[in-house]
Amino acid sequence: MGKLLDRVNFPEDLKKLDIRELPQLAGEIRELMVDIISRTGGHLAASLGVVELTIALHYVFDTPADKIVWDVGHQTYTHKILTGRKDSFSSIRQQGGISGFPKREESPFDTFGTGHSSTSISAALGMAETRFLSGEKHKVIAVIGDGSLMSGIAFEGLNQAGHLKRDFIVILNDNEMSISPNVGALSSYLSRLISGQTYNTVREDVKSILQHIPGIGQSMYRIAKYSEEFVKSIFVPGLIFEELGFKYMGPILGHRIDHLVDTFRNIKKLHGPILVHIITKKGKGYKPAETDPVSFHGLGPFEKETGKPLASSSSGPSYTKVFGDTLARLAREDSRIIAITAGMTGGTGLDQFAREFPERFYDVGIAEQHAITFAAGMCIDGYRPVVAIYSTFLQRAYDQIVHDVCLQNLPVIFMLDRAGIVGEDGPTHHGLFDISYLRHIPNIVLMAPKDENELQHMLYTAVHLKSPVAIRYPRGNGMNIPLDSSLEKLAPGKAEVLKRGSAAAILALGNTVHPALRAAEKLEAEGIACTVVNSRFVKPIDEDLICEMAQTIGSIITVEEHVLHGGFGSAVLEVLNRHQLNTVKLCCLGIPDNFVEHGTQKMLRAKYGIDADGISAAVKKVINGDYSSIAQNRKSAFG
Repeated sequence: MGKLLDRVNFPEDLKKLDIRELPQLAGEIRELMVDIISRTGGHLAASLGVVELTIALHYVFDTPADKIVWDVGHQTYTHKILTGRKDSFSSIRQQGGISGFPKREESPFDTFGTGHSSTSISAALGMAETRFLSGEKHKVIAVIGDGSLMSGIAFEGLNQAGHLKRDFIVILNDNEMSISPNVGALSSYLSRLISGQTYNTVREDVKSILQHIPGIGQSMYRIAKYSEEFVKSIFVPGLIFEELGFKYMGPILGHRIDHLVDTFRNIKKLHGPILVHIITKKGKGYKPAETDPVSFHGLGPFEKETGKPLASSSSGPSYTKVFGDTLARLAREDSRIIAITAGMTGGTGLDQFAREFPERFYDVGIAEQHAITFAAGMCIDGYRPVVAIYSTFLQRAYDQIVHDVCLQNLPVIFMLDRAGIVGEDGPTHHGLFDISYLRHIPNIVLMAPKDENELQHMLYTAVHLKSPVAIRYPRGNGMNIPLDSSLEKLAPGKAEVLKRGSAAAILALGNTVHPALRAAEKLEAEGIACTVVNSRFVKPIDEDLICEMAQTIGSIITVEEHVLHGGFGSAVLEVLNRHQLNTVKLCCLGIPDNFVEHGTQKMLRAKYGIDADGISAAVKKVINGDYSSIAQNRKSAFG
């Protein structure tokens, strides 16, 4: 007998199955998912936890006419398998393959592109409102996790949804709550009962009858309503949603497809804002992921049988670990140091700090705006908060950086993990804009280390500066450079000349410094001697050294793993313009004006010409005055 999954490519195929076959289908989807992700890596635990929920949604609702908006997108692997991408699922997160997140260009079933959290309610509500304005009747469903619901934008969306009173469904996927089988079964039964048409019809009829009884009707209705709310409050943890104007259903066990299907069929007939509270288990159906859902949230390739990660090709410590170890070391000597993160304790390397200094560690959840202003408040009383957030997520708190930190010149330290190209997670996660959105803000100091050893010196320097500081560093392992035992303060705004040569000057920033050195070695073998500069500081920038290079060498190549617009190369151009050094030959290497796709870091760096081969090729072309060739190569790289 063949697999059910062999017969299912789209939701219309799914609807042909008997409801009793759906649990078997769920098992087959989990088997496929674990098999593929063990080879490609990905966000496994969240997707394993919503297999039944996803099946039930596509089984009951008429997608893509009915619109499902997934929050973050970590949990959409089953959705992709059921919406025409089963045969291409093995290419997920691979260069040229399907995205690991919802992507509108990829499928009409991906109604809204996501990769950052907490946007689903607002986006889906916008779709619900335009449906109303257009006079259409389809359903709109937002699926959001309990972690994402902590973000302010999610509550802003809930607040407006309750005000507008449109037909709108929010699925709260709660994968943290522990719930006993008895309570779960009772709640599931009550929710299916409450969501049923009979209950709601009777409820509205009773309301109408009581309100029309002369004299005492309104009082009787208020008593009945209070009684109903009292009874519901005993069984249902959803009064906050009721107060926001939602009809609350749940909690419902999220791995009982029959219960989910019954509930969704019922709520299709209801009107107004509805919130359905689903209890799921991260990693469901794969024991290693159930046991350690944090590690299986996002991971590289692993052994399918054991769940153990495959050995990395790099033996050096990760930048993330070096940061975490250094911060803990500094905190032992300085009681003013505070660590703050936004729902990413492990991801930002703060596990050790949290264990060692629990009273000085704060994970504020997915609330980047709050994290920044919270840190600013701590600075007022002399503390030194260090805020560790991925570069791409710090974008969410731009106003707080400007208004609450830099305007008041408060010494908050921003540690921008995953700056630059992050790889397979793609355009929503690449940290390619931080220099542009930070460099122009007054008072801030902006640094980037050439390797993991320099990272610890930069953090030590930041702790002793009296202004806001941002340090950007890449995802992944370092260069396996020995770590200095003693830390030193770097002179703000002073670059480091690593190699001298007269043919050209390569001004490299951050993790492009070592590729620049390798390029210089390759060029030297061809008789082309280059100066290589570890620029270190984007702001303040080393104007004296840049002017010296322009006047004594005449050919300059800047290299950065960042967009060219407003980046480090732009800063160098501004220096040359200020000093009227406009005759220098200059080439800026970096990311052009487009969003970078997903793929391995190595492949993407090669494609955009910021690896050793790309740098050496650019140097030769600049020396020869062949700028058109550089432009043409870039154009061909982008199709």
